[in-house]
Amino acid sequence: MPLEKSLREVSERQELIEFISHAFEGVSLGDGIGLYQAQAIDDYKSKDEELLLRATDEKLNWKSISSVSLNKCNSSLSFFDAEGMRFHLPAFLISDLKGEYGFGVEFCLTHLSEYSKAQFALLNRVQRESVRLLLNFYITTPDCEFYTVDMANALLGFWAEENDRS
Repeated sequence: MPLEKSLREVSERQELIEFISHAFEGVSLGDGIGLYQAQAIDDYKSKDEELLLRATDEKLNWKSISSVSLNKCNSSLSFFDAEGMRFHLPAFLISDLKGEYGFGVEFCLTHLSEYSKAQFALLNRVQRESVRLLLNFYITTPDCEFYTVDMANALLGFWAEENDRS
């Protein structure tokens, strides 16, 4: 029985990864805040240092952002604007699903201030659905038991389907 559950979980994770990849296909950073730029903001770097770090940020293909970089810049999730969040979110979600992100994404998806809600403003219906699927998956995962109530509340509130724009 545990092996069967394990294989099912692996399959569900892979399906989620594919869904998220498809949902965010072709999304670029645009003028949004980049990964290392956000880290510079968190570290109270000067505007010049922030711009230098932005120059190193990936801007076209979120799939090329390594889990090493995501872990190194884990606080960046709190400093993205809406464009930056839309670009980086799939990289964080997939890294987390693969067990490569060491900080978990549950907190950022469930503890939503007005600022953090605005960070998700550019997500379309399919992208929001990918977040719902991830949260629903994590609710059934023993590793995420600590956030079960928070995830359920977020699914009934901010992430509810009736809140989708397009």
